[in-house]
Amino acid sequence: MNVLIVSAHPGPASLTNALRDVAVEQLRADGHEVRISDLYAMNWKAAHDCDDFTALSPDEPLSFPFASMRAADTRAFSDDIIAEQDKALWADALILAFPLWWFSMPAILKGWIDRVWTAGVGYQISGNRYGAGRMAGKRAMLMVMVGGGESYFSDRGVNGPIDDLLFPINHGCLYYPGYDVLPSYVLHKTDRLDEEGFKAAAQDVRDRMRTLFTTAPIPYRPQAEDYTERKFELKEDIAATAPPGFAGHIRQQP
Repeated sequence: MNVLIVSAHPGPASLTNALRDVAVEQLRADGHEVRISDLYAMNWKAAHDCDDFTALSPDEPLSFPFASMRAADTRAFSDDIIAEQDKALWADALILAFPLWWFSMPAILKGWIDRVWTAGVGYQISGNRYGAGRMAGKRAMLMVMVGGGESYFSDRGVNGPIDDLLFPINHGCLYYPGYDVLPSYVLHKTDRLDEEGFKAAAQDVRDRMRTLFTTAPIPYRPQAEDYTERKFELKEDIAATAPPGFAGHIRQQP
């Protein structure tokens, strides 16, 4: 199988990149083909702007969604966007590896999403999306390095549950384009990780890579089945028993 890993940490010797390399080593040992997009090493342009559209008139008012839709048929996007889209379309699985900065991904990785997920790739111009996009049938997973302890990101933790913090990425950036999203690999207290801790983390990453194509994905609700057509709300019978908040958009297991 083909795997694309997009990593976002400025330090070549960082924990993020070290565990990314462990993942690559294990995947290749298991016979998978792996490509890496190291955004800092690539000097990736994070800002999404008019230069991303090669056929856009300079005096044309810029509406990103409509400009993207017009450019989709001919892929009239800048070369760096096309190159990353080709990698994502090639891959059977996508892994995003990054440190948690200010409760989200680093800006350079958000810029990769902003620029690469154009119309026709990140979302369809018409029809259903969540669970039914261009990436349907592919898998995706986050590898997240977190400085704070696990209790800080629990249901009672001051920072809120880690699954809630990652929901906009997992559900919005990955499930929206159609990926089957796997439970995230999250490593806590990364600033205090000693050698033994790294060995344990590396083993966990190897185990996750060995099961990348067999682990059951998060059972997010498909737009086509569980939501109304006009308002895109949970259907009444589902909403009546679904828990509030983000959890309501995950099918409850029997």
